[in-house]
Amino acid sequence: MPKHYEELGFAKVDHHRCQRKGFPEVIYCEGKTPAQVAKIAQKIWEHGHDVLATRADRKTFLSVKKALKVAHYHETARIISAKKKSESRKQRSDIRIAIVTAGTADLPVAEEAAVTAEFLGLEVERIFDVGVAGIHRLIKNLPKIEESRVVIVVAGMEGALPSVIGGLIDKPIIAVPTSVGYGSSFKGLSALLTMMNSCAPGIAVVNIDNGFGAAVMGWYITRGD
Repeated sequence: MPKHYEELGFAKVDHHRCQRKGFPEVIYCEGKTPAQVAKIAQKIWEHGHDVLATRADRKTFLSVKKALKVAHYHETARIISAKKKSESRKQRSDIRIAIVTAGTADLPVAEEAAVTAEFLGLEVERIFDVGVAGIHRLIKNLPKIEESRVVIVVAGMEGALPSVIGGLIDKPIIAVPTSVGYGSSFKGLSALLTMMNSCAPGIAVVNIDNGFGAAVMGWYITRGD
């Protein structure tokens, strides 16, 4: 079997992933030094792929920026992206996903999902701060949510919002619990368990704070459209 990865000593860069999965390797920055992230990003770029790096701080971005001048930092999402104009994925305006948050405190995770989805070529409708504490806000925005192909719902605290939306629309819902909340939320565990125990059908749940994973799953759902 041919060697489809590049050995860097501290990492083995998977250049074959785009052929297997439909998109290139994504760099998870936490636990890596800025120099390591920059080196991996450079190798992905040199191999002809776009670059996406999640959970990046500004120091890491500045390191990547030295290697890739076109790199852009999405501060709220904590994502670094770099796209080749000739090879970038064309955004499909006919396929839209909605990213809905319960509160403003959920924005970092929601933006991680939004930026990832846009990187993958999806059109994103952002609908923020429509949690169950003010249900009238959700009702007013329901028509926009219903127009989307997939709905990613991001919520902390008790995590009730996906169940509410799941009982009102006929679209697939990807629920993302966040680590937002007071002590008894157990850093997102309460929201995770609420979402997994929802009685509303059509809801799938990803891990706590995993906006990236939710966006990728949403992209896979829409690929057949």
